[in-house]
Amino acid sequence: MNELRRVLFLCTGNSARSIFGEYLLRRIGGGRFEAFSAGAQPTGVVNPFAIRVLKDLYHIDAGEARSKSWDEFKDAAFDFVITVCDNARESCPFWPGQPIIAHWGAPDPALATGADDEIFQEFKNVALLLQRRIELFCSLPFEKLDRLTIERLTRDIGNEASARAGPA
Repeated sequence: MNELRRVLFLCTGNSARSIFGEYLLRRIGGGRFEAFSAGAQPTGVVNPFAIRVLKDLYHIDAGEARSKSWDEFKDAAFDFVITVCDNARESCPFWPGQPIIAHWGAPDPALATGADDEIFQEFKNVALLLQRRIELFCSLPFEKLDRLTIERLTRDIGNEASARAGPA
């Protein structure tokens, strides 16, 4: 039987990118992962465009999603901690249990300006980028790989060329 792997997605505000990571991994991971998200400086509110993208594109009800601090998880053990913004990467705290830490940087869609449809498109683009990375992550044969290989491959997923090209 395969073990359940715990994954924490981190960004600054925990209002969009890390929320996408959490909810998309729950969907794509097929029950093989426990997914969570948090922020260094949570906004306290999940961006409505993030909720709308999850609903419209993926038919995911993220109505219970909330923006929370990574302090809530300071004593929790994770197998993977994945930062999705540069600020979270720079200020990522120490995590107990020596999880694999990877950076999958993505543009902040909350900075998008313009009409609602243009802003929605920015959120959609970021969700699609993270979806592709999560698909690559979920395709890794964890049971057949040693920890160093899993760490390298997980980190490689954050490279733009890797995310576009797909598995070798």
